[in-house]
Amino acid sequence: MIRRNFLKVAGALTLGMSLSTTAMSDTVLRVGSWLPPTHAQNAVVWPTWSKWVEEATEGRVKVQMEYGLGHPKTMFDLVEDGAIDASFSYHGYVPGRFKLTQGIEQPLLGVSAEAASVAHWRVHNKYFAKAQEHDGLEVLTLFTHGPGQIHMADPITSLADLKSKKVRLGGGVQGELGKRLGVTAVGAPAPKVYEMMQQGVIDGVFIPMGEQKSLRLKEVAKNVVALPGGMYLGSFAMFINPDFMAGLSEKDRAAIRAVSGEKLAAMAGAAWDAADAEGLIAARDEGVNVTEVAVDGPMAKEFQGIVEGMDEEWIESVASRKVDAKAALEEMRSIARNYGK
Repeated sequence: MIRRNFLKVAGALTLGMSLSTTAMSDTVLRVGSWLPPTHAQNAVVWPTWSKWVEEATEGRVKVQMEYGLGHPKTMFDLVEDGAIDASFSYHGYVPGRFKLTQGIEQPLLGVSAEAASVAHWRVHNKYFAKAQEHDGLEVLTLFTHGPGQIHMADPITSLADLKSKKVRLGGGVQGELGKRLGVTAVGAPAPKVYEMMQQGVIDGVFIPMGEQKSLRLKEVAKNVVALPGGMYLGSFAMFINPDFMAGLSEKDRAAIRAVSGEKLAAMAGAAWDAADAEGLIAARDEGVNVTEVAVDGPMAKEFQGIVEGMDEEWIESVASRKVDAKAALEEMRSIARNYGK
């Protein structure tokens, strides 16, 4: 009897240790985010990728989200230092480090975020990766948000009305646009825009249409000017700590990379496109005055004149990166404009 009970206990302990070892063998991949959980990046993009990762690694790698980790510009350092394993951020928040990524942001591209994101990723790999702007990180993918538009507290009838207005700019190409438009630039991360608008700290913001819903701008930015193709696109990266990847088996590293890259770029871009469509509906339902500018309308022509020469300025600005920026820009636009055809 004593021996039988001992064997039972020993068996139970062995089983428990086995289950514990199995559970502990699962790797948790901690992803940090700075946008609210309801935003498309957190509600669609990361959850979809997380599912892909878990399926591709047969459950050996599980993704855990962490929110409220501070200013988006710190995400690059947090991942590089290993405080979190992966994250994403907007390149424009780190001026000086990321210059080549502004190629996709240049005005007048006139495509969806999905098309732009795929072009962004392909051209990065062919032309820009060797410049090592993301040194210290492994890039999972690059993508863009949808067309940036003009969101104001008060209506405008021409772009000249923006002169001296206090406008929140997120960096990157927006900075150059702000200079050319004569606005008083105010820097702040996107999640702060609602509060700044509500308090009258700023008169408006250049940002995609989706933020009318996700950041509740429909309550404070009651006038939107939507230029055809938008004013610019915003460049983002999703990235992971190289040491974290090195700690995985080669099989799991390959699995994660297989569900990242262009596949992830297209999915992320499409999610932001869908968020823009939802934002437009939400804005109209809330009574926001949305002015959709005609392609040949006076304001569209005004904008074309304002941005003249920006391509050449960007190409000159990245000369030190030792890449063929002119060829890259041409190929990027060709890929984006022919995407899906």
